[in-house]
Amino acid sequence: MKAASARRTAAIDRSTTETKISLRLTIEGTGKYKVSTGIRFFDHMLELFTRHGAFDLELTCQGDLDVDQHHTVEDVGIALGEAFDQALGDKRGIMRAGYFLMTMDETLGVAAVDLSGRVASVVKTKVKTRLVGDLQSELVEDFFEGFARGARANVHIKTMYGRSNHHKVEALFKAFARALRVACSRDKQLGEMLPSTKGLL
Repeated sequence: MKAASARRTAAIDRSTTETKISLRLTIEGTGKYKVSTGIRFFDHMLELFTRHGAFDLELTCQGDLDVDQHHTVEDVGIALGEAFDQALGDKRGIMRAGYFLMTMDETLGVAAVDLSGRVASVVKTKVKTRLVGDLQSELVEDFFEGFARGARANVHIKTMYGRSNHHKVEALFKAFARALRVACSRDKQLGEMLPSTKGLL
């Protein structure tokens, strides 16, 4: 990481036989977004993520939606995680970990993130329908698992309670964004120190 005033950015262009993704990320943003994945509810969640994290994000994904949504959702998660990993560099001077509790009317969601260099994800959505909007609800877990893999991070996400399946997913994306915002933030006490005793993240 460079000077404290430096903006941390990343560019990811990821192409497979299943998806083609172009992504531009600025961590020190203002919540600006331009997102297109072909799945409108998923776009909406990524827009909420960007605004609540105060990131700037441009993301397009052309995926084989005629086959299934799985490749698109998982690959976007991986690419977004890779972008954060790239933008954070050696991770010197960052908070590294963050958590957040987020309400959405009758729903409460919690997220905890550790940019530890170790990959793990635990996702408990409590969504009880096959679809939320036009998004296959089981793929919410695949998105967060993909992000954890791409970012080399621990990601724990859980709906504590709630009635609306829409609200459950939305609360989780908002909580995740705000937890990640804390984890990425600069720790003035650490300065350029690495937030780890093992010397590498």
